[in-house]
Amino acid sequence: MNVRASGGRSARAAWALAVLTLGCSETRNLGSSVPHGLLPVDERNPILLANDGAYDNWQGEYAVLLANGGGPELAGIIVNTSGPWPNLDTNIAGWRGLVAAARASGLRNIPDPIASTGPPLTRPASGQIDDTTPNRSEGAHLIVNASASLSLPYRPLVVVTGGRLTDVADAYLIDRTVTERVVVVSSVGSTTDTGAAMGPPNGEMDPWADAIVTGHFRFVQVSAFYDQTNDVPTASLAKLPANPFGDWIAAKQPSIFSLAQAADQVGVVAVGIPSFVTGVQSVSSAALIGAGASAGPDLVANPAGPLLLVTQNASADATGRFWKLLLDPTTYQAH
Repeated sequence: MNVRASGGRSARAAWALAVLTLGCSETRNLGSSVPHGLLPVDERNPILLANDGAYDNWQGEYAVLLANGGGPELAGIIVNTSGPWPNLDTNIAGWRGLVAAARASGLRNIPDPIASTGPPLTRPASGQIDDTTPNRSEGAHLIVNASASLSLPYRPLVVVTGGRLTDVADAYLIDRTVTERVVVVSSVGSTTDTGAAMGPPNGEMDPWADAIVTGHFRFVQVSAFYDQTNDVPTASLAKLPANPFGDWIAAKQPSIFSLAQAADQVGVVAVGIPSFVTGVQSVSSAALIGAGASAGPDLVANPAGPLLLVTQNASADATGRFWKLLLDPTTYQAH
């Protein structure tokens, strides 16, 4: 069954070549740009965040700090809903609070978050991806438009997700060519003996969207998590900068989930701090999921697979960079 559009095939072929040649420094290219780490994208790629709640992890805080300290340009913030975070008004208010605190502290180049409406996608009776009814959500349109204006052949826009993949899949449904301009890096699932599962966290939220994204996009699943409570332990609260951003972090810190797999920031960190990723595996999507599936398709280890799975990380590199930027006065100077 052919589920890929011709534009998607060419983009995925170029990506697959980059994946296959990661071990060779002479040919490890994405276009004309040699990657800085184990992924074919890095801190020079613009990123667009997609997430639900604002209070359970440090994805947004990492993104705005890195955007002001040598990391990826933050091109947009998409806010949607999920089972744990079902209230869109509450979610967007949280993200606006983060942005307001960052801007009031002198951080720059931070876009306004947008609310994106649309339920999880429904597998059509035909089982064919291209027969899926799109939401045509605000987030999907932002992905299409931002990728058209910011992506270069050798440096695509990276959509970093920390929730369901609905908006990304919806972008494909309204513009098939978006796969030529976007790489998706997702905090999702868990590793298995044969590769990875696209289940909790986040993979269970929209299984059909998972199938669309792994079937058509250049995709990196980050299933290497860490204990995010170590990023801002209680003992370090007194060290936070005396500005609105430091106050925001201090107020948020008690709400951070203690579950390691809630660390949605691993996607941002994998792109923005290349040394964070210490283990990757080439994988393939096993098959399209059936009706009523409770998780996305399994990812199976395959040396020639077109997708990437992050299996190991250096969490100390992430936390160290977080605090270096957080405490550096130049981070908060107008750029």
